[in-house]
Amino acid sequence: MSKRLNFLKPKFITKYTELYVKEGFRGVIKKGGWKFLFYFFMFYLIRDSILYLLIPYFIGKGIFDNFIN
Repeated sequence: MSKRLNFLKPKFITKYTELYVKEGFRGVIKKGGWKFLFYFFMFYLIRDSILYLLIPYFIGKGIFDNFIN
């Protein structure tokens, strides 16, 4: 992966990505356990909530507030 895209991926995911390529999903579960899956899920849940809910909300709120006043 290019260095430009490495900053987009958290460091804890990079390690498990390499493990997934070598050993597959079972290898990730054996080495990282269910704790890793929980953190992975929460990371993307929080990130996507910010990207797809909060940012559009604040942009829309700023635009529509100008029409009301």
